[in-house]
Amino acid sequence: MSHRMQAWLLAAPATLLVFVFLGLPVLSTLAMTFADPKGPLASYAAFFNSGFRMTVLWRTMEVALTTTILSVGIGFVVAWVVARAPSRLKSLLIIAAVFPLLTGVVVRAFAWLVILGKNGILNSFLLWIGAITEPLSMLYTQGSVIVAMVYLFVPLMILTLVGVLEGIPQDLTDAAASLGATPAAAFRQVVLPMAVPGLIVGSVLVFTGSFTSYATPQLLGGERQMMMGTFLYQRAMVTFDWLGASTIAAVMVVVTLATVLLMSRLARKLNPVAG
Repeated sequence: MSHRMQAWLLAAPATLLVFVFLGLPVLSTLAMTFADPKGPLASYAAFFNSGFRMTVLWRTMEVALTTTILSVGIGFVVAWVVARAPSRLKSLLIIAAVFPLLTGVVVRAFAWLVILGKNGILNSFLLWIGAITEPLSMLYTQGSVIVAMVYLFVPLMILTLVGVLEGIPQDLTDAAASLGATPAAAFRQVVLPMAVPGLIVGSVLVFTGSFTSYATPQLLGGERQMMMGTFLYQRAMVTFDWLGASTIAAVMVVVTLATVLLMSRLARKLNPVAG
């Protein structure tokens, strides 16, 4: 028996489990969307011809993209500081970055309810310093959802980037500086291309997590800022419209896959090795 055949036999049980528990549910959901008595594409036509559903889709994409951009900016700066910190301090910083992940998503969302509420910590502080004369309505807005999402996913971005940035030798940036490169040029030509793999992986994690999130948009956005995750739950568990829910799920799967492919292509352009 050839080594290639042995490798296939060793991988077969894991591949079968992945297909049964991950592939089949997705395929069955996609197949359900073509079972509309009005026609195989009727459910998709109803989705894309609905102004409300398209508003929910674009709002979700806007929130996910904004969350990803902010998480990349904040996460990169923090990860760079952590990667260049001394060993003992680095351990403390990593623990501080990971600590929010030790609490549940719902708990962290409720914490933002306490912070952003009309009688919350932020409004009380602004009233105390005289910056405002009456409490601001910060909850159930797109901004509150984005803030909570960034807080939720920045630790993932930091953890993804720290390992990549640690692998960039300090000698490379020092050599670039000795050749006359400014710090900005050294970052653009040396650090950024080598950090592309971590940026792509982190961005995919943050975007897909934000795009499919349910608890945070539900608690901080409510019906006024409905997103695809909350819309899917509503169609499936409130109105019991399984065909509509399956269509929403299919659209989410397609958008997620398209995002992954687009970011992979971007990675190959920025750094061929990353692709």
